[in-house]
Amino acid sequence: MNHLRFQGWVVSVNPLRYSPAGVAVCEIVLQHDSTVQQASLPRQLSFEVDAIAMGDTAVLLSSLEVGQFIDIHGFIAPLRKSSSRLILHIQSFQTPNAAPNVLV
Repeated sequence: MNHLRFQGWVVSVNPLRYSPAGVAVCEIVLQHDSTVQQASLPRQLSFEVDAIAMGDTAVLLSSLEVGQFIDIHGFIAPLRKSSSRLILHIQSFQTPNAAPNVLV
């Protein structure tokens, strides 16, 4: 199963655009910082990840501001059909003190 929950801060938000089929698309970059346990030792993580949303989720995502913290649900997939580079696809997200934008 390819399902991911991810939390981070918005580093950048590209302007909302539309695919040739007319689907709303929004691309963002997220910063993640945390500590995890690996081999019984703490490991500090700090990295950026590219993410994309489509449809109604993209429209809502495009209104986020840089520095805003979000909790997302989604999946990872290749950037393009034959690419080895991965991108996080956001299916839904929540900001603190806000209702989730659950789009089923």
